[in-house]
Amino acid sequence: MIAIPERGIYLASRSPRRRELLTQIGVRFHLLLFRERPGEGPDVDEISLPSELPDIYVERVAKTKADAGWRRMQQRNLPLAPVLAADTTVAVDGKILAKPLDRGDAQRMIEQLSGRTHEVLTAVALKHHDWMECVLSRSEVKFKPLSAREIEQYVASGEGDDKAGAYAIQGRAARFVVELRGSYSGVMGLPLYETSQLLERLALARV
Repeated sequence: MIAIPERGIYLASRSPRRRELLTQIGVRFHLLLFRERPGEGPDVDEISLPSELPDIYVERVAKTKADAGWRRMQQRNLPLAPVLAADTTVAVDGKILAKPLDRGDAQRMIEQLSGRTHEVLTAVALKHHDWMECVLSRSEVKFKPLSAREIEQYVASGEGDDKAGAYAIQGRAARFVVELRGSYSGVMGLPLYETSQLLERLALARV
């Protein structure tokens, strides 16, 4: 068990995969979900900036999510505890492939990944009071050449609708993967080694 505060941490994410991965390594956590307020924008703007590099983008968004989660915790008068947030993106030739806007966008993304190697970057940020650190996991995934029928069927399944790069490696898209270099859990959305190292740094910082 990682040495973290007795109460555990807050996870500022709706991702069931991140919940499963934290549970896998024995981290006690409470969900800290952002509320969607009618007529107002989201707590975190995940749109990339012009000419923003993929690694800079994911680190910025992860830190912004952690900051927003900390503010939300205070606004709700919740017991103070560290806030963990993460962001994942896929990149091809330095171009960011975030979550698809619709099925047509998803199809275009999968077509770009077909028969090629792409990067998957996941940044994890941890905030506690004025202390915040961020770590980055960088992996390479190679897809086999996909037929038009394979792409059509996968996109129609809806599995990639809310996923960076329009696919989920832990789902049906696993059959497309020829090679993976890096962190499987990082491609899923929460690199466990890097996350564990971050939690250990927090423990040291609190000594």
